[in-house]
Amino acid sequence: MSGYDAIVVGCSAGGLAALQRMLPALDATLRTPVIVCCHTGSADVSLLVELLRRTSALPVVEARERAPIAGATVHVAPTGYHLLVEDDLHFSLSVDGKVAYSRPSIDVLFETAADAWRERLVAVLLTGANSDGANGLAAVRRAGGHAIVQDPDDAESDVMPRAGLDVAGADACLPLDAIAPHLNRLCL
Repeated sequence: MSGYDAIVVGCSAGGLAALQRMLPALDATLRTPVIVCCHTGSADVSLLVELLRRTSALPVVEARERAPIAGATVHVAPTGYHLLVEDDLHFSLSVDGKVAYSRPSIDVLFETAADAWRERLVAVLLTGANSDGANGLAAVRRAGGHAIVQDPDDAESDVMPRAGLDVAGADACLPLDAIAPHLNRLCL
């Protein structure tokens, strides 16, 4: 039995390429749900879901209102909504104002996931061009969860990982290609 019940991932600029390298390297037998918030700038997240589905080791789906959070699945936050994790481990969607200029917000996902899973959560902050995710990463660490930040020198855009390190620190700061093997070790 792994020490973690869920993985949350946040990214922005350069995120598609980062996810296309990270998700295929996850072990196909991973039972832990993976929940992704990626700022796409698109009106529809279905293209991102389809692109990730082509290479991911796990099934990739768009997260839906009141859907249960399934293991062995990558759930992607829909465009235009904050994705929240409820205490009953279902998703909810919100059209509340943007956080750090973003909706969906990585902070909102990470903070609600930290409330739901506490020390049994792993949060991963990847490449991005704004500071969204830094406060959420801090919430994960306060709850006792495990925080992983992509090495800023390895990121396509270093603003997001640097903000995460500045605000929250990390349990592991790794180059992109080392993150999936680290998750496999933590969660299998």
